[in-house]
Amino acid sequence: MSAFNNATKFFHACEGLEGPSGTAHYVAEGAGFECQAQALTGIETVQDYAGWLAGLGTTALAGARYRLDSSAWDAESNCALFFSTFIAAHTGDCGPVAPTGKETNSHYVYVIKMNDAGKVAHVTKIWNSSWALRELGWA
Repeated sequence: MSAFNNATKFFHACEGLEGPSGTAHYVAEGAGFECQAQALTGIETVQDYAGWLAGLGTTALAGARYRLDSSAWDAESNCALFFSTFIAAHTGDCGPVAPTGKETNSHYVYVIKMNDAGKVAHVTKIWNSSWALRELGWA
């Protein structure tokens, strides 16, 4: 199985809200995660991020979905890029405020570094969380 194929399967499992159990097969042990967004402060592993996203998408933002807009593979750096749009409305009882009913269409990019075994070694998420939180009525 190619590294890009595994990265793609990881992406769909993560964004499909399968959580750590649904993404574990594609992720190297201890794979790191980083994102320069206030909403994700303190999340340092890919599996913690997968759990956070699954929790958010099944509670406060129940019914959250994504649209994959573009993807690319760079064999030289062993990196996959996924440009997507996260689409969700705050209808669940969880969240920083009472349900607002407001929706976000928030763009983001994953830079997924694969290891030599074809597993996810590191994920960098590029995301303007302030925009999404504002659209949801949380900021």
